[in-house]
Amino acid sequence: MADRSWWRDGVVYQVYPRSFADASGDGVGDLPGLTAGLGRLAGLGVDAIWLTPFQPSPQADHGYDVSDYTGVDPLFGDLAAFDAMLSEAHRLGLRVLIDIVPNHCSVEHPVFRAALAGDPSARARFHFAAEPNNWPSVFGGPAWSRTPDGAHYLHLYAPEQPDWNWREPRTAPYFDEVLRFWFDRGVDGLRVDVAHGLFKAPGLPPLPPGSTPEPGRLRGNPLACDQPEVIDVYRRWRAIADNYRPPRVLIGEVNLEPERAARYVGPDRLHQAFAFGFLTAAWDAEAWRAAGERQLRHRPVTWVVENHDVVRAPTRYGNPARARAALLTILGLPGAAYLYQGQEYGLPQVDVPPEARQDPAWRRSGMCRDGCRVPLPGFASPGGAPPWLPVPPGWESHLRSPSLPLCRRAIELRRRLVTGDDQVDWSIGRDARLVVRGPLLTLVVAMGSGPVPLPPGELLLASDPLTGDGRLPADAAAWLRSEP
Repeated sequence: MADRSWWRDGVVYQVYPRSFADASGDGVGDLPGLTAGLGRLAGLGVDAIWLTPFQPSPQADHGYDVSDYTGVDPLFGDLAAFDAMLSEAHRLGLRVLIDIVPNHCSVEHPVFRAALAGDPSARARFHFAAEPNNWPSVFGGPAWSRTPDGAHYLHLYAPEQPDWNWREPRTAPYFDEVLRFWFDRGVDGLRVDVAHGLFKAPGLPPLPPGSTPEPGRLRGNPLACDQPEVIDVYRRWRAIADNYRPPRVLIGEVNLEPERAARYVGPDRLHQAFAFGFLTAAWDAEAWRAAGERQLRHRPVTWVVENHDVVRAPTRYGNPARARAALLTILGLPGAAYLYQGQEYGLPQVDVPPEARQDPAWRRSGMCRDGCRVPLPGFASPGGAPPWLPVPPGWESHLRSPSLPLCRRAIELRRRLVTGDDQVDWSIGRDARLVVRGPLLTLVVAMGSGPVPLPPGELLLASDPLTGDGRLPADAAAWLRSEP
């Protein structure tokens, strides 16, 4: 497949394999189910798919606790099933990105099992201490667990996820081989989990008195992330990625302020880092303008309004209309756009009953991400086991959502109208109308309480029908052809 730096303005569809499609009938999504559904994704018009972890794992954190970085968990299939999926994706013109989790592994990883058994060489590859410091876990509670022999090990997430020691000389070469394994297999790139993590402050000093990071964000503990040495890891990885033909792509989950995240991106490091500003912005024209302008100062940009860790857009923004407008917004801005599975259907957040919740963060802090991970409509064929998370009544009706044709048409149009290098002008009207004008496309978002007039230009697409007098209704977005 020819390299056209597709990642600069590509549309990537995030697949959460547990919840995409169940071919085996055991209630859990799998790789054969994904393979069968690839034609639908190609028909949607996306350039690539990104798979969250499918590697062997005890599933304490649904795959982000990896016990073998170069295999496939039997829950999802095997390497032959992965190869079949990859081959079919490439046949359909889809690139495939997979998750890599370099900050931590599983307590069942062979090296950590040796560490628990007391092997000092294995313990050096993690963070063991006789006395723990006061760091909290991102999932709530302390970031240290006690071993049977009285030592403690660091886990910035769940206790089942010990952190690798990246200051230990064996860690970097180990992950070099993980990258080469998947790149040799034909994978087109990697999404790097917790890319700003990895290195901790030397000596693991305690947090100052009174500084207690809130659960959910690693960056609240500056001693545990964003250390200067981490950039050198991505220089190393970029050299590996660039040695392939076509070059492989590295996308970072760098959940920092845009100015800090920008340091991770460049010709000799990561290709892109996610732009998370819209995930936290209120439905407000000024907030979106500020977040958008700030992010575009640090190109290339990778827009996202949904993923497997946040409340789904219809619920977070307040209604399905706003979610459709948000979808049209990220697809109309210069840069890449990442869609989360089900976003094309406008799926809302599900209130999973407490007794059915499986997120490890729920047990430790009360946060729960299960509501955005509920299996997709059409997940299973009749006669199979119940889905791993309960599906609400009427869930299949979302297959007829107006979001689906809107998404398909927007992706089709953006290929001709939007590039990653477009320069745009932002403005806000007194009626809370956000306008983003590019060389070929003008985006209008009505973020106030009533309809707004559209600027001059041919109307190409709108997330909701215009009013009888030709105005854009509240909570809607429109694309117009930019006039000189």
